[in-house]
Formats: sequence, structure tokens, C-alpha cells
Amino acid sequence: MSTTSTTSGPAACWACGGALGATALLCPHCGKVQPPSGIDYFQVFGLERKLGLDTTSLEREFHRLSRRLHPDRFARAAAQEQEWSLAATALLNDAYRTLRDPIQRTEYLLKLSGLKIGEENSGKSKSADRQPPADLLEEVFELNMQLEEMRMNQKMGEDDPSLQADLTAARAKFETLLAEVDNDLAAKGAEWDAGDAATRETAANAMATLLDRRRYLRNLVRDVNEVLTNS
Repeated sequence: MSTTSTTSGPAACWACGGALGATALLCPHCGKVQPPSGIDYFQVFGLERKLGLDTTSLEREFHRLSRRLHPDRFARAAAQEQEWSLAATALLNDAYRTLRDPIQRTEYLLKLSGLKIGEENSGKSKSADRQPPADLLEEVFELNMQLEEMRMNQKMGEDDPSLQADLTAARAKFETLLAEVDNDLAAKGAEWDAGDAATRETAANAMATLLDRRRYLRNLVRDVNEVLTNS
């Protein structure tokens, strides 16, 4: 796992003045916990801001740091260090939870790059997540009609095997489209990792659009699952 960070953060230990190592949370010289404010999730693990991560190494480093930062280790330390230990542990948990998931990792990196994602994007409200992509307008209209019909049938206690089969097929198609989006995100992520500033900007904008599409498709699959579960 890379230990080169492209982000700015604390460069020296507050206690001994030694240069901080792979993580900005602990001094490698005196072992003192460092103030966690201003440290992003990549800095927590001493990583470059990249989307391609070795999640096995990430998990191993997470457990190592969890042991080193555990508040019990600082029970006899000054009150400030105890407070930093608690804050650093919370930051570590948040960082690990985000970076281990490729979608959350992508969203987080794009936010660090200045892009607004999802409902934040261009001032969108939550209802914007319900606006279908242009290429899916007809299919989504048909699906919504089928969902309403199925809900009405369920309310009336009626069964329609044909409608259930149609919804099952629609779910399979949207799940396939979701997988395609994930593949496209991975490809754009590789471009971002390897590219220059211009390439990264283009890739980031493409990933933001793909994330919007993914969010919409995920909501469609969720809606179909809810209806089929109740049938």
C-alpha cells in the first residue's frame, strides 16, 4: 500500500518535532497521538488520493491503527491526548468504512476534488434523484405503471403471475445496467489515477454523471424489490 500522500497535513509531531510517517495520526518516533483535525481519509492511511486501492492492505492497516489508537492506550495521558485519541479513532473508523467501498471511495474523492455529488450536485433537491436518464424514459414509465398496478393488486388481494414475471425481468435488466455503470466507473477511476490534471477533470465529471445514473438505477431496483417482496 502506498504511503505517499498528495494532500497537505501535519508535517511534524507536536511533541517531539519528528517527521510524521505513513499516517498523520501517530508519531513514528515518540508514539504520541496527533490532533486529527484537518486530516482527510486518505491521509489517515498515508495514501495518495487514488481510486485504485489494495483493500486487503487497507484492512490490515486499519486493524494496526485501531490497536495503536485505542483510547485505553491513552488512559494515563493528558486530557488533550485522550480527546485526540477518541477523535482519531472515530476518524479512522469513518475513513475505513468509506475507503473500503469503491462507490463511497469514488464519491468521497470527487467531493475532495470539489465536485458536488448526488442531491448536492448543482443545487439539486432529493427529488432530482427520481428524474430518469434520457435513454431510460420509456422503460421507466412502463415500470412505474407496472409497480402501481402491482401495488393495487396487493391491496386488493389479487395475484398476477404475468405482471410479477415482467417485474422480475425488469429488475434483472436494471441490475445488469447497474453492473455496467460499475464497470464504467472502474474504467474512469483508472483514467483518473493515471491521468494529468486535464484528464482527471474529464474523468471526474464523467464519474459524477455515472454516480447519478447509478443512484437512479439502484432506486429502481429497490422499488421493484419492495413490491416483489410483498407479493
